[in-house]
Amino acid sequence: MTTTNLTETPATSRAVSIIASMPGRVPWQKEAVALAIAFALLALTPFVFTDSYSRHVLIMVFIYAIVASNWDLSLGYGGVFNFGHIALFGIGVYAYSLLTKLVAMDPWLAMIVSGVVAVVAAVVVTIPILRLKGIYIILVTFGFAQLVMQIILSQSDYTGGTQGLVRIPSLYWFDHNMVRDAKFAYFYIALALLLASTIFLRIFVRSRMGISIVALRDNEEYAVSRGISLVRQRLITLAASAFFTGVAGAFYAAYQRNASVEVFGMSLATIVLSMVLLGGTGTIYGAIIASFALTVFAEAMADFGAWRPIITAVLILIVMLVYPGGIVGMLKGATDFVFSRRGPATKA
Repeated sequence: MTTTNLTETPATSRAVSIIASMPGRVPWQKEAVALAIAFALLALTPFVFTDSYSRHVLIMVFIYAIVASNWDLSLGYGGVFNFGHIALFGIGVYAYSLLTKLVAMDPWLAMIVSGVVAVVAAVVVTIPILRLKGIYIILVTFGFAQLVMQIILSQSDYTGGTQGLVRIPSLYWFDHNMVRDAKFAYFYIALALLLASTIFLRIFVRSRMGISIVALRDNEEYAVSRGISLVRQRLITLAASAFFTGVAGAFYAAYQRNASVEVFGMSLATIVLSMVLLGGTGTIYGAIIASFALTVFAEAMADFGAWRPIITAVLILIVMLVYPGGIVGMLKGATDFVFSRRGPATKA
């Protein structure tokens, strides 16, 4: 059966206008203003938290937020259980490391190229899962992550194997000393990357392409019968979620100045996946908010030692049980409650 591009069908225009006018859907103008205000406030935080440790925590929050929000694109919006997503982050880490150490590529160019390499890797892993569903996608994507890790371990002459890579070239900003500025420059670079990633993701999910991947997620048979190509949409979704994930990996390598196979481990994957689920899938903003909440909470619980992950896990379970929609669902419920209470009073 031949499929047509969703953007070419008259039904798409009607769908776009219907979705745009749905109750509860925020107009893009209001969303843009809210986004600008939020990031403007974040831009002021280095003047509030002047110590390098606090800025380091925020930088890690931004990195996690980029990876988690892009994972939400494929998992939450696309409905694809891509457990190889964290491998795209690791590919970005090692692509940047090898390009700058072995090829002596300019760090800024290497960061962009690392994002492109992650996209190519996403396309490669998508090919075997184009016609798969459910557990089979999980198995293939998880196997892909393990395969990449084994390749890195086997090529120890270049990748450092289990020892990893150290003294990776860092980013630069003209003549500014980024080592002795208490992480001031790195903070704004990370914030700029998060802003660029968020704008890209929100434009993508609000576009006709975003509508089509949600249609496939909600009712695959009906969407395909209406002319949406499952193969093309799945390929585009996973590729779109890969670029900034790879860039985040490259930035992580430049910031930490080391690369280790631990970036392919289940520990990091569990942390990022918890952020996606706790924030609320299919929201983008939920994953970003949860990145702040979980990272800051974990740092505040540092004195609890081995109890810290247990307490964190229990709190995540409580939130998910009470609010299956995650933090975004909780905030939406609180907002609806406030306005429902103010409504009758206004009429009176």
